[in-house]
Amino acid sequence: GDARGTLFTSRTTQRGTQIPLRARANMASATSLSFRAGAAGASRVTAPAATRRAARKTRAALTVRAHGPGGGVHLDPNESIAPSSAPKGVAGAAILDRDDAPEGERKNVYVETYGCQMNVNDSEVMLSVLKDRGYDETGDMHDADVILVNTCAIRDKAEAKIWQRLAYFKSLRRKKKKSEKPVVGVLGCMAERLKTQLLEADQLADLVAGPDAYRDLPNLIEAVAGTGEKAMNVQLSIEETYADIIPVRKEGAHAAFVTIMRGCDNACAFCIVPYTRGRERSRDPASIEYEVRLLSEQGVKEVTLLGQNVNSYAYQEGETDFLSMLAAGEGAVGDAAAAAADEGRAGAGGEDGAGVMSAEVAAATAAGGSPFSGYAAGFSSRYAPERRREGAVQFAALLDRVAAVDPEMRVRFTSPHPKDFPDEVLEVIARRPNVCNCLHMPAQSGSTATLERMARGYTREAYLTLIDRVKEIIPGCAITTDIISGFCGETEEDHADTVSLMKAVGYEQAFMFAYSERDGTSAARHQEDDVPEDVKQRRLAEVIDAFRTTAAKRQKEEVGRTHLVLVEGPSKKNERELTGKTDSAKWAVFADTPVGIYGGDEDEERTGGEKGVATPRAGEYVAVRVTGCSTGTLFGECLGRTTLTAFNEMHGGARAEAKGAGAVAAAR
Repeated sequence: GDARGTLFTSRTTQRGTQIPLRARANMASATSLSFRAGAAGASRVTAPAATRRAARKTRAALTVRAHGPGGGVHLDPNESIAPSSAPKGVAGAAILDRDDAPEGERKNVYVETYGCQMNVNDSEVMLSVLKDRGYDETGDMHDADVILVNTCAIRDKAEAKIWQRLAYFKSLRRKKKKSEKPVVGVLGCMAERLKTQLLEADQLADLVAGPDAYRDLPNLIEAVAGTGEKAMNVQLSIEETYADIIPVRKEGAHAAFVTIMRGCDNACAFCIVPYTRGRERSRDPASIEYEVRLLSEQGVKEVTLLGQNVNSYAYQEGETDFLSMLAAGEGAVGDAAAAAADEGRAGAGGEDGAGVMSAEVAAATAAGGSPFSGYAAGFSSRYAPERRREGAVQFAALLDRVAAVDPEMRVRFTSPHPKDFPDEVLEVIARRPNVCNCLHMPAQSGSTATLERMARGYTREAYLTLIDRVKEIIPGCAITTDIISGFCGETEEDHADTVSLMKAVGYEQAFMFAYSERDGTSAARHQEDDVPEDVKQRRLAEVIDAFRTTAAKRQKEEVGRTHLVLVEGPSKKNERELTGKTDSAKWAVFADTPVGIYGGDEDEERTGGEKGVATPRAGEYVAVRVTGCSTGTLFGECLGRTTLTAFNEMHGGARAEAKGAGAVAAAR
C-alpha cells in the first residue's frame, strides 16, 4: 500500500489468458453510480444528479458502458456474469493464441506506472494480457494507440501528479484527428476510488479499470474505439490473483517482482487500500513456485514476493489446481508444461524445507497446510485468523518453498504487517541464506494512543518486543519502517513517542510522510483531521531528523565490513563505476575494474586472486569491502567475484565484519 510517486515503465513478451471474474459483496465499498440495463450484456452508468448537472455545464451528459457490475462492489460467486464473446476453455478460461492479431493490425500501447511495487507488477500483467490481443508496448506516447496510466491513491500528492499527466494527455488528443486520437485509460487504485469523476465530471479518461479487471482491458479498449462511449470495469474480486498469467518483464532483467496475494483485511483507519484493492486472497503456491523457477532459468538473481499484506499469505489447498492445468497444457504455459508440473509436485516444499520448521509444522505442511500458530506476541487483528489460516499453506512454508527453488537467487518480500511475524517466519529467514536479512516493519507511530486510533492492533511495547525478537533470531538484520506524522488527534506527547522510537530502533531506511486524509477510510468517516498542516510538517521534519541521525551512525559502522553485492550495472553518475545492492538493500558503488574469484582470506582480499580475472557483470555476485559512505550509499573496493552460496559458506552470512580498527576509513 505504499506509494512514492515514482514513475516506472515495463516491457515484455509473454502471454496471458482470460478468466471470468467471480466475487461477492465488498466489506465497505459503497458506489455512487446508478445502473440501468444496457445492450450486449453491459450496463449503462450515470452519475448522481449533482455530478450530472456539473457535467452538463461543459458538455452533454456522457454514456458510460460498464463491463461487469462496476461500482466497486463484489458479486456473490453464484451470481451470473455477463457472457464474454471470448471462447471458453477448461474451468471457464479463454485460451488465446499467442500474438493472435495479424502483424499489420497490431497496435501500440504506452504505459505509465505510479506508486508501489504491486503496481509495477500489475503493469507487467496487463501488458501480458494486451500482448495476446494485438498490442505491443511503445516507449513513445506520441506513437500510441492506447495510453494507460496505472495509478496510486495512497496520498494526495500521488493523485495530484496523475491529474497533471491526464490533463497533458488530453491536450495531446486535441491536436490529433478523430481517427488518430489515442484511447486514454486510468487503471488501479485511483480508478477504483474516483471512477465517476474521471469519466463524467472531469472527462480526462475514456476508460477506467480497477486492479481486478485487467483481463477485461482489451474489451474495454475495443468498446471505446468501436462506439466512442466511455467504458469501465471496477469490479473487485475475492478470487482474482492472475496466477495463470506470466507477466511481461524487461529482457535481461536480473530482479523481478512476483505477486503472491492481493487485497488487505486489516482496515487500518488511515488506509484506502482495502477499499481499492478488496479482500485478501492468496495465490496457489504451485503457480508461485512455477513462476520463480521460470525466472531462475532466465537468469534472474533476485525475486521480491509482493502483497498488500504479504506475510498474511494463507492458501487453502483445493481452491485451484494449477499443477493439473500445467499438465494439461492449459493457460499461460509453455511446451514443457507437463514436465514442469511433475517437477512442481516433486519439489513442493524444497529439498530441505522440512528442516526449517518444527516436526509438527513440517508434517502438517507436507499434508497440504499447517496449523495457525498465532500472530507475533502482543498483536491482534479485527478478524478471527484461525478461520482462514488453520490448515492453510501459510507464509513461512511458502517462503521456505520459494527459497528452495534456487539457492543462488535472493528472496525478498514486501509489504508486511508486523503482526504476521511469528517465530516460524523469522526462523525461515534466519536459516535460509538466500532470504535477505532485511525486514520492513511498518510502525506508523511510536505512540500507543495513536496506534489505537489507527486501529493497528498493537502497542508501542509489543512492537519493540517484536524488534528485540527479530534481533535475537536474526542477528544483524536490517530493519526499515513507515511513519505517519500528524494523524488525527496526535498530541505533542504522541509525537515525542514517535521520535524516541526512531532513536530506539535505529532503522536502516524509513518512509516518512505527513498524514493525508483519504475519503472513504475509517479515519475520514469517524475521526477529525485536527492537526494543522504546519504542525504536521514540523513534526515530520523532526521525525526525519531523528531518523537521519541514527542512520548516519549506522552507515559509518559499515566502513570496513565486506558485503555480498549483487551487481546491477553501471553507475548513473560515473560510467567507470558499478553499482549493486547488498543483502540489507543498501546501494554500493565500486570501481569497474577486472577482479578474480573471491577467496575470502587475507592474502586474496585485495586482488581476488589470479583465477578467472574479469570485469564483474550485471547479475553477478561480488564481495565489496566498504571504504566510505554517504547518507544512503556505500562506497568500496571490489575484492572479487563470488556466489551467494560460497560467500555464505566463508562468512556464515551475507556480510563479514571489519578486521581490526585499521579497516575503518573516513566517510565521504
